[in-house]
Amino acid sequence: MPPVVVLGAALSCTFGMTPSSLIVEGTVLADELPVATIAAAIPIDNIPPFGMCESPTNPEVIAATTAALGVFTPMPCVPVTVGTWIPLAPTVVVEELPVLLQGSVCMCAWEGVIESVDAGQASVEVNA
Repeated sequence: MPPVVVLGAALSCTFGMTPSSLIVEGTVLADELPVATIAAAIPIDNIPPFGMCESPTNPEVIAATTAALGVFTPMPCVPVTVGTWIPLAPTVVVEELPVLLQGSVCMCAWEGVIESVDAGQASVEVNA
């Protein structure tokens, strides 16, 4: 099973120009950090912007490109998530919701795929 995603996990978006870090709160901890669930998909509150957006379906990018006479013009990212994260292990739950695992994805309305690329844990120990 992939690592559990926690506060500060590295995120990327296929149309974002910079990485971002997940923001979560909670009482269930892994490596002394709050564990994320699939519900941690709220723009800005959980998923901060990814710098500039390069999605050709983003209305702001379309408007800026039109204003630049067709020269493609990225605009500041404002994530617009569609639903929750897609769970990789729906039977592993925290507070009655599936946990978020490294590699989980969330969709942006501008056709971007947001992914957890680093779970954010400093170490993972398994007792055999």
